[in-house]
Amino acid sequence: MDNLQKVDAWLAALLANLEPAVRKRMMRELALQLRRNQQSNIRLQRNPDGTGYEPRRVTARTKKGRIKRQMFAKLRTTKYLKTASTADSASVQFVGQVQRIARVHHYGLRDRVSRRGPEVRYAERGLLGVNDKTERLVSNTLLNWLAQGV
Repeated sequence: MDNLQKVDAWLAALLANLEPAVRKRMMRELALQLRRNQQSNIRLQRNPDGTGYEPRRVTARTKKGRIKRQMFAKLRTTKYLKTASTADSASVQFVGQVQRIARVHHYGLRDRVSRRGPEVRYAERGLLGVNDKTERLVSNTLLNWLAQGV
């Protein structure tokens, strides 16, 4: 653990040596790569830990006129899944009303199907999260930028 803190302090010092504009470009690139990674997970209907989403419930609609598109097809678009970056941070987040819908599905909360419809408990389906692939992506991006800047 002590070695990890030393490495963290060393990386923080290297990042501090970069110009703020360069750090901001690096964080913007990192945020875009993170968004692509999260979009891929949503497209493959996979939780951040690698397990698949719980399938939709079987209803009377499944036979005739069933829903044929993937879950969260619109949520993963860049219109709703936005990146934000500064010289010190990078993030991927849902915006607007979509944020409430994403939170309900991510944590498996209760919500109304329609305005006056029944209240339903949704299955927990992790939309955004960190896994080993994400950590490698972040470390590789930071190391590439540090190698270019030094």
